[in-house]
Amino acid sequence: MKILDISWPISEQMTQYKNREEVSLEPIKTFDVDRVRLTRITMDSHVGTHVEAPAHFIKDGASLDKIELSNCCGRCSVIDMTSVGDCITDEHLQLVHIEPQSIVLFKTTNSELNYDAPFDPKFVYLAATGAAYLAEKKVKAVGIDYVGIERDQEGHTTHTALMKQNIIIIEGLRLAHVHAGNYFFVCLPLACVGIEASPARAVLFESF
Repeated sequence: MKILDISWPISEQMTQYKNREEVSLEPIKTFDVDRVRLTRITMDSHVGTHVEAPAHFIKDGASLDKIELSNCCGRCSVIDMTSVGDCITDEHLQLVHIEPQSIVLFKTTNSELNYDAPFDPKFVYLAATGAAYLAEKKVKAVGIDYVGIERDQEGHTTHTALMKQNIIIIEGLRLAHVHAGNYFFVCLPLACVGIEASPARAVLFESF
C-alpha cells in the first residue's frame, strides 16, 4: 500500500494567506550548545494544511473537538479541475460523479505553485454555487489545493454553504504529484479544545 503525502510543508518561508508572516520555528536549545534540540513553534490555526470546523463561520457551529473524526477520513475522490481558470462552479461539478458521504478533493493549477511562492490573489477557488451543489450531494468533507477555499466573497458564502451542513473544509493540500481518482484519505487535526481550526497532516492511500 503506497502512501502519498499531500500536506503543505511548514516553514517560515511557506506560502501564507495574503502573505501574512505568522510562522516562527524558533530554536530554544541547539545541539552544539545544549546537546539536545528543542524548537518553539508559533503559528495560527489556519497555516498550511488545516482542517476547519463549522465554528469558523457559524455562530453556534461545532468546534474542532466536537466534529466527528470519521468526517476527516474515508474514501475520497481527487477530481481534476486543472482546466478551470478562475472558480469551480456547480456547472463543473455536474460533469463528474460525486458519491454521498464521500470526501472530495480538488486538484487545480494551484498545485503547480511552489510551496514557498508568494500568495497568489487569483488562486482557483470553489464558488458558492459549487459549495451549494456539494452540500446537496451530502459529502463529508471538501478539500482544495490552496491556503484558502474562497476569495473574500461577501458573507463567506462558500464556507457557510458547507459549514451549515456540517461539512468539513480542508485547505492547503498539495496535489501536483497525485492523479485524479479514488483513494483512502486521512487528515487528522490536532486535538485542540474549543477552537475553529487546526493544522493537520494529510495523506492518501493508493489502494484500500
